Amino acid sequence: MRIATARVDGVVTTVVDSGQGWRTSRVPALDVVTGADAGPGDQVAEEQLEYLLPYRPPTIHGIGLNYADTVAEMGWKTPTAPYLFPKLSSSACGPRDDIVVDLALTARADWEAELGVVIGRPAKSVPVNEAMSYVAGYVAANDLSARDLQEQDGQWVRGKGLDTFCPLGPWILTKDEVPDPQQVAIRTWVNGQLMQNGSTASMIFSIAELVSYCSSFFTLAPGDVILSGTPAGCGDFRSPAVALRPGDVIEVEVAGLGRQHSNISAPAPHEL
Repeated sequence: MRIATARVDGVVTTVVDSGQGWRTSRVPALDVVTGADAGPGDQVAEEQLEYLLPYRPPTIHGIGLNYADTVAEMGWKTPTAPYLFPKLSSSACGPRDDIVVDLALTARADWEAELGVVIGRPAKSVPVNEAMSYVAGYVAANDLSARDLQEQDGQWVRGKGLDTFCPLGPWILTKDEVPDPQQVAIRTWVNGQLMQNGSTASMIFSIAELVSYCSSFFTLAPGDVILSGTPAGCGDFRSPAVALRPGDVIEVEVAGLGRQHSNISAPAPHEL
């Protein structure tokens, strides 16, 4: 099942697709994701949908350095355990929203296309062999990063948490629709140029291992999203480096989860 939040004829609504096309639902998207019956609804054509943020995650758990090709590209050592960092819930935005890059705050805004893992029920101290039963589905994510702020701070709250630095969507795909989450293609284009072309097959730690590891330290709540890492091809690790600027267009596609299309914009001037 695909689950999204969209504007249809000016009205914001949940929409679901169980294989017979999109239909509206009065049930909040997060409730449907975590198992609620979407109920009856009206059929709607896909071209009528203006995709929005599917829902605002309670917590976003970031995973760094989880692709072998990315670690090699950076010249770092392969981690022996998942590298965790917080990604602020307030950074989440929709798959068609502008990404605001304020050059007064960061000169090295970078992209990171990722498979987002949506938690379906509370998970604490979950063994690896049971971890996938706590996953509700998956969502395309762009874990944007301000590389200069990351370097300045050491920890990554500012560098990862700027407003609009986590586009999610266009839809959530339930777990049953993804036969093998370790065989999912991930691609990024910037101004039409292919920048990332990878696969979750290159992950160092699997989805099950990430869920288990995170749950060993804190309770994962329904609707939490784990950003599972990004393949090689980020801008800051290129030679010469590439940084996002207002006027750029970035597209992120995760196989089966749709394509994001985001314009990079400058911050709006403050109202007098």
